[in-house]
Amino acid sequence: MAGLVAARTLLGRGLRVTVLEASDRFGGTVDSRTLGGFQLDSGAESFSTRSAAVPALAGELGLGDRIVAPDATGAWVQLPGGDLRTSAHPLPNSGILGIPADPSDPPISAILGRAGSLRAAADRILPVGSLATRPRVSLGELVRTRMGEDVLTRLVAPVAGGVFSADPDDLDVDSVAPGLRATMGRLGSLGAAAGALRRAAPAGAAVGGLVGGIAQLRNALVHRLQEDGADLRTNEHVSGLARSGSGWIVTTDHSALTRHLPADAVLVATEGRAAVDLLAPALPALAEERPDPVPGVALVTLVVDVPELDARPRGTGVLVARGVEGVAAKALTHATAKWAWLRDQAGPGSHVLRLSFGRVGDEPTAVGLTTPDDALYRHALADASTLLGVPIREADVLDWDVVRWAGALPHASVGHRDRVARIRALVAEESASLAVTGGWLAGTGLVAVIDDARVRADALADALAGTGPTPAI
Repeated sequence: MAGLVAARTLLGRGLRVTVLEASDRFGGTVDSRTLGGFQLDSGAESFSTRSAAVPALAGELGLGDRIVAPDATGAWVQLPGGDLRTSAHPLPNSGILGIPADPSDPPISAILGRAGSLRAAADRILPVGSLATRPRVSLGELVRTRMGEDVLTRLVAPVAGGVFSADPDDLDVDSVAPGLRATMGRLGSLGAAAGALRRAAPAGAAVGGLVGGIAQLRNALVHRLQEDGADLRTNEHVSGLARSGSGWIVTTDHSALTRHLPADAVLVATEGRAAVDLLAPALPALAEERPDPVPGVALVTLVVDVPELDARPRGTGVLVARGVEGVAAKALTHATAKWAWLRDQAGPGSHVLRLSFGRVGDEPTAVGLTTPDDALYRHALADASTLLGVPIREADVLDWDVVRWAGALPHASVGHRDRVARIRALVAEESASLAVTGGWLAGTGLVAVIDDARVRADALADALAGTGPTPAI
């Protein structure tokens, strides 16, 4: 999506644009397919409403009237326990990323227990100290220090695992929750800061979607780019990038044909390791910033005929804490409970369930990206039955599939902002006609990706302004 958004921005600035895609389709993890007669998202199925980035893009593409909020019942969290039914709770939504604004609220106390609630309440009186200002602080360290281990493991970790597929101790708090520490320093407690940021967010749900699915954004972008004259090429693998005077030569492989394409400027919008490998010959210092492999995820979607699920027993889905015995999934989305448009299409008794497997820190033998389809299917049936508290048998399944996203979950680990600043500086020192964007730099989610792609594309267009005939990118 970063490349498509950047291309649209550059076209809007009057530049000639060629988009080179190594695979047979555009959009990265934004895609869709037909399953059980429904057109369903294969990757991203919602967006954060903390920014107007996605609604603005949807409006530009004629999709503004399709924006919808999810069902207000919200999600649940499944905690470890001898009886999994009694250790499942509605997930509070008063704070951010699972951090409660008021740990004494009864629904939160029910999750934390008396001791956990009392420890979390100490946040109100503990001095803030250097935790609000010193560099390289993880989300885990912040929550553990201010509110204790129970808030971290029973609330924040399941949310972080569901959103980022990462452990809170590895997440840079300033990247995943911008402004949280500064607000804590101003207000004096983490709970007050979480509540303030939640109240400052746009009214309504924290996420939104599109009637018909998020993949419509990709489809509309591709269509508009074609209409506006962009040269869109699939199955064109970029194998080299070299300086040529004031511009660049881009080497590509297409089938058995190697091409050398001249360009006045280049914007790289691949995943992180591929971007560094491509740029390192021109920027050797960038090799030291090559990111570690990021986790992949396997998504199992079940289309089932189970009338008992009409009651939405776990709201819009379940986030699963580590240590829940007998459950391999990290999250379950009850899509027909979450999205009214899909529920209306399905009708009574028919449901779409999506379970995700794989997160940072999993053992190599854990159920996830490399698990065979048939084994994932069996785990999904068992986990859905357990998490929803409703038996789902193989005879109830109308259709199912597995979608795998390898290396598709970059997250902002501790020190991420410093790392991004170093990469940006190296690229800027090399040439004003070179830019890099994508989720590995911008962060997780459509909002971050879209915002950064537009900023980088605009800066590139500014650098090329007044350089002569219409530049080609």
